[in-house]
Amino acid sequence: MENFLDLFNHQFFQHALLASLLTSLLAAMIGTYIVSRKIVFISGGITHASFGGIGLAYFLGLNPFLGAVVFAVTTSLGIEWISTRGKIREDSAIAILWSLGMALGIIFVFLTPGYTPNLMSFLFGSILSVGAIDLWILAGVLLLTTTFFILFFRPIVYTAFDPEFSKTRGLPVRWIRNIMAVLIALAIVLSIRIMGIILVLSLFTIPQNTALLFSNDFKRIIMGSVLWGITGSLIGLLTAYWLNIPGGAAIIFVLTIQFLLLKAWSIIKPSKK
Repeated sequence: MENFLDLFNHQFFQHALLASLLTSLLAAMIGTYIVSRKIVFISGGITHASFGGIGLAYFLGLNPFLGAVVFAVTTSLGIEWISTRGKIREDSAIAILWSLGMALGIIFVFLTPGYTPNLMSFLFGSILSVGAIDLWILAGVLLLTTTFFILFFRPIVYTAFDPEFSKTRGLPVRWIRNIMAVLIALAIVLSIRIMGIILVLSLFTIPQNTALLFSNDFKRIIMGSVLWGITGSLIGLLTAYWLNIPGGAAIIFVLTIQFLLLKAWSIIKPSKK
């Protein structure tokens, strides 16, 4: 028990705990919007496309996360533009930009002079290496996202579920969707630091689908996603410590088990009546 409590005295674990808390709050809002719009794979598309920015940043000797942000925002806005004006289905636009980003990333990493950079932290995340600056940036984006959701909650919900009806009501659908595209991109890039490119899609999907087991209300899905996201993150971090396994993978594993158990419970429960 003493060793367990000592874990909370370590700065790296405190940072990891705060990062998982802030990320869960951010993913709850952004993920609920993504799931409601039925564009789950946009997070995977943006994540993999941002790899092109990481590769380009390495090639130019810049901060790789700066490159990831540029590519992620460009990709997210590009998906919105192509799907609305380019007369291409949204899933096709995601697939095109997903493939292009990954291809560019591989090319730029290959062309980078000197040694090949270690990309493991980008692919699988490194939650235990999160620093104070990362936390401040994460908190800033969370504050920005929360403020936007509070001020424009109803327009966000309307444009997520029925954009055509929203247009007839005079709502600025294109403006709201573009702002949300930027927020989605920022949230995803920051989550790469925690979960990695391979696992980040789950963070914006699993807690939301767990919350959907109990309610279809947009606001309640956000609150449920916060609950299940934080619970899964905390248990996942402790599991990673006890088993000495990667924190991001442990969190996603716990979130998945959490969903499967609650899904089974929701199926079995009515039969007992």
